[in-house]
Amino acid sequence: MRHPFIGTVCLAGALILSACADKEQENVERALQDVNAVDGANLSDVMLTVADPNEGVTYFQRTLQENPDRVDIQRGLAISFVRAKRFTEAVPAWQRVVKHADSTASDRVDLADAQIRGGQWKEAEATLDAVPPTHETFKRYRLEAMIADSNQEWKKADSFYETAVGLTTRPAGVMNNWGYSKLTRGDYAEAERLFGEAIRQDSTLFTAKNNMVLARGAQRNYTLPVVPMVQTERAQLLHTLALSAIKQGDTETGKALLRDAISTHPQHFEAAVRALRALENT
Repeated sequence: MRHPFIGTVCLAGALILSACADKEQENVERALQDVNAVDGANLSDVMLTVADPNEGVTYFQRTLQENPDRVDIQRGLAISFVRAKRFTEAVPAWQRVVKHADSTASDRVDLADAQIRGGQWKEAEATLDAVPPTHETFKRYRLEAMIADSNQEWKKADSFYETAVGLTTRPAGVMNNWGYSKLTRGDYAEAERLFGEAIRQDSTLFTAKNNMVLARGAQRNYTLPVVPMVQTERAQLLHTLALSAIKQGDTETGKALLRDAISTHPQHFEAAVRALRALENT
């Protein structure tokens, strides 16, 4: 009479042990998923920063196949396309992000950025027009300024550049862009001032130094500005100044500047040598 009871007890014990084992397995799997999520987030950060951009594209494409609805993975792929300068692919990738239910106004700004990089200026303007006016960020106003420049809406461009400068702690790049905008309008003195401000913010910004020389040359000021520069930079800036002088008909000044550039450069300065030979032959 005891055997059925013992059997029942054994069966109940087996079921309890089985349930405990299942519960423990669920806990283990959940813990592993949490760890994988953390590892995945860290790996995503690496792929968006220090990894080769094309490796980042491959990683996010593979991850997106496994998680097609995750907006962070979609965003990572779009960013990686931009980092890899694959703008034709970046635009549709950002458009996919923007269509996601969890997309943000920043995503629209990034779409506009990709469109500008891909030469789609009108599309970028329409994209920014759809961004709420309350979304006031440095990147948004920098892009707005660039679009206003492309439309030759100078007052709007100046206003956007000024706002962008006030929204960043690293304004050198946008000051350089603003200066170039002034340079294209023929406002050489103001362009020179803005390039000087950019260099004061970032003394390593060679583009601003070269643009500053162009602005001075356009005013027939053929002396180098007093800014930090290494020997190679000095030679390159003398070369730029020489070409500016030649363009304005000051050929002899241009020749002298080319000779200075050749003698200043620590190595053979082929571009300057070729330009000087062409002038002397004509």
